[in-house]
Amino acid sequence: MCRRIITLVLCLSLLAATQSGCWSSKEIEDLAIYTGLALDTGKLTKAEQELEERGITYSKRDKVTATVQIVPVKTASMEKHGGPQPKQYLNISGTGDSVLEIFRQYSLRNERPIVGHHLKVIIVSTELLKQQSMEQLMDFVLRDNDIRPSTLVFISQGRAEEALVSKRTDEIPSFHLRDMIHGQKRTSKVMSPVIISELDALMHAKRSYALQNLVTADGETEFSGAAVVKGDTGLWIGSLSQEDTECLSWLTNKGKTGAIKAYDQDNEPMTYEMKDMKSKIKALVDGDDISFEVSIETEGRLIETWSSSSDADSTEYTEKVGRIFEAKLEKMMEKMMSKLQQEYKADVAGFGEALSIQYPRVWKKVQDRWDDTFSRSEVRFKYDLKITDFGSFTE
Repeated sequence: MCRRIITLVLCLSLLAATQSGCWSSKEIEDLAIYTGLALDTGKLTKAEQELEERGITYSKRDKVTATVQIVPVKTASMEKHGGPQPKQYLNISGTGDSVLEIFRQYSLRNERPIVGHHLKVIIVSTELLKQQSMEQLMDFVLRDNDIRPSTLVFISQGRAEEALVSKRTDEIPSFHLRDMIHGQKRTSKVMSPVIISELDALMHAKRSYALQNLVTADGETEFSGAAVVKGDTGLWIGSLSQEDTECLSWLTNKGKTGAIKAYDQDNEPMTYEMKDMKSKIKALVDGDDISFEVSIETEGRLIETWSSSSDADSTEYTEKVGRIFEAKLEKMMEKMMSKLQQEYKADVAGFGEALSIQYPRVWKKVQDRWDDTFSRSEVRFKYDLKITDFGSFTE
């Protein structure tokens, strides 16, 4: 019995020793956790300019400015004591031609090393993406084991660092940008987010793609359209409008909600709200000719009309306005397809994916020059828009 008790005590002691903590852990107070990363064209900060004027610099070319958003640990000194509440984040910028080297330079002026375990968003400016490919800019990010593959990637029309600034003291911009994607439940103008792992696959396959575009004005950041990145070069080639982005979401079956505004026979505005949207891309192959048929079906309600017509809920009126909304949807799709096929010559709508699934042998022959083949392919649309109700009425 005594021997059993001694053995049990030894086992419990060993178990307690192994559960006491991680021997290689670092206290969070000793780290600078960055939650946002913005990449812009090289522009020296005021501090960097003054240091270089004094001859304090290192061998580099000013190609990129990297800005990290650090979320400090909340301490007693940060509590409100009658004065204005301090911001809950700190932005630090550095300029050079290596993101890793810029990060290491931060250690020369900060007491805590930066870590990217909790990086939420990466923002790249269009101006930078005109000069450097996405593969070059994301190389360090993809190699760094600290950064999670679920990090969101956005494009900024303007300086990307501006999207990491907020006028509100109780808001952390990087967290705010991450949470803005929830708006996709209300409007298809918000794209399905693209994460690092998905971006890596797109770049590896040399496929063109679209990323959510950000616009910042007066301290406010808004999702506005999408940026198109060419697959073979990895460079920014143009943008899609908010309506184009809606059509792209509907076409790729990634958007089930949204609204279509049109004007009735009296030139009064009316709005159709989607309750459901389904699309299907069918590839057709005839020798060397590749074409596509796209069917789009949607059901929804006439949610708003400024018309004073007394027959606004009649079957005849429903069919009439349904044709108007269908014509508007057709016009929106044609405009978006014209940009993709004629202006940008880039398939970011999944036509190549549909061909690869339905005709894999044909796809293998054209995948290396797919964007060019896509730009010359005929695409026909079929629409089926139904108005199922008129919302609530007050007599």
